Amino acid sequence: MGPKGRNVIIEQDKYGPPRVTKDGVTVAKAIGFKDKMKNVGADLVKRVAISTNDAAGDGTTLATVLTRAIFTEGCKLVAAGMNAMELRRGINLAVDHVVFHLKNRAKMISTSEEISQVATVSANGDKEIGDLVAKAMERVGKEGLITIWDGQKLHNELTVVEGMEIDKGYISPYFVTNAKTQKAEFEDALILLHPDKISSAQKLAPVLEIIKKLQRPLLIIAEDVEGEALASLVVNKMRGGLKVAAIRSPAYGENRRNTLEDIGILTGAQLITNEMGLKLEDVRVDMLGTAKQVTIAQEDTIILNGGGDKAAIEERCEQIRLEIPVAISKYDREKLEERLGKLSGGVAMLKVGGGSEAEVMEKKDRVMDALNATNAAIEEGIVPGGGVALLYAANELKNLSVPSFDQKIGVQVIQNALKIPTHTIAANAGVEGALVVSKLLEQSSPNFGYDAATGEYVDMIKAGIIDPVKVIRIALMDAASISSLLTTTEVVITEVFREEREAMRAGMEAPQGIGDIAQYL
Repeated sequence: MGPKGRNVIIEQDKYGPPRVTKDGVTVAKAIGFKDKMKNVGADLVKRVAISTNDAAGDGTTLATVLTRAIFTEGCKLVAAGMNAMELRRGINLAVDHVVFHLKNRAKMISTSEEISQVATVSANGDKEIGDLVAKAMERVGKEGLITIWDGQKLHNELTVVEGMEIDKGYISPYFVTNAKTQKAEFEDALILLHPDKISSAQKLAPVLEIIKKLQRPLLIIAEDVEGEALASLVVNKMRGGLKVAAIRSPAYGENRRNTLEDIGILTGAQLITNEMGLKLEDVRVDMLGTAKQVTIAQEDTIILNGGGDKAAIEERCEQIRLEIPVAISKYDREKLEERLGKLSGGVAMLKVGGGSEAEVMEKKDRVMDALNATNAAIEEGIVPGGGVALLYAANELKNLSVPSFDQKIGVQVIQNALKIPTHTIAANAGVEGALVVSKLLEQSSPNFGYDAATGEYVDMIKAGIIDPVKVIRIALMDAASISSLLTTTEVVITEVFREEREAMRAGMEAPQGIGDIAQYL
């Protein structure tokens, strides 16, 4: 944690190089124990990091640190005779109160400078990454798609595609119109959309007659174009002088159909399908879409300035926005966000550079955290960083009314846990964490904090050291949920291996666990 936190080297399988990272969820996933009882607890803590990463995309180290703090103190109190269930109720009351306080303190962000500050902090103080993320967001807008790629250079690069990018290239190299760039480049192009395979040249004859008459280029997007249909296109291009190219439909399954419909709305094309009562032989010019510019490379296609109706495009975007919150899986949500980005704001590609594969992977982890933290900050706002938002929230719990003594102790567990992030950041910077926490709690300014990078006490907001409310909120809620459940656990049940069963039958001592459950299996 913090700008001076160290890295972790993780051994990969025998085919891959070791991975260097300080990403909390990546480290958590790599940890396992031979003792199955320990592994059950470790897996639950992993779930904290994974859940926080899925919901907020950042804050996984914070969530893990908070989990340890709450669980450690909770176990001591249960051992001292406190009621575990009452402790848990007190912990939940305290967390709800802190979350309410954080939301009230949140400050919404909008400027490129504020976005850069959030991204810089999340990237462990790397201002270059912060500025790169801010520039990408400025170029494509809040709903534009930002993707992260391995770069081929020593430095980071930003490439912005203004339009719709399709991750499919030309089916045949004979469609190339620019030999130097090995691309097919069309202007004022017509676009034909078909969800199935095209193998008959006869079915394509009517649409080829149309483009010959209009003297305009044609892009065909279909599941595949093969056999005599492909041969017909190549011959007409090479000998007949027609500008024509074909690419395979992007995506798979239901997502393929949705993506084709998106392209249709963007370009004004109808989807030529039997379900709609339309056949390739009956295609008219008003069924084709249009685009000012189409560039087709070997592996991707870019459609610029589609001729679709602006109101229809916005309506489609709104429909996708409504589908995102109710998406069942993370994969579905990512695909919906990808579709929305391509329809609304374009695509930005962050190419992460470095001197080695290990360096690129480590930087990619930080770029991903920075991007996710920035999205979270835009969504719910920011608070002072460096752990001080949680530290000062502990003061808000002093007067919290609870119905029982054990619940009051549960509130105190959260009060103590909220001091740990600032303590850890200071300790990682080589100073005494307890002294830093004590000095911060002596003063009254809610923005006053410790800058671990410089070793100075500053106004965190003015210094640009800020954290997204969503990241802190979800990290605290996930940590409290799992750690309090662990505190109330009495017994662990695991599967006994065959060797252990045989040893038990032979009268040997079986491995013991919580509740000595193994002796009964």
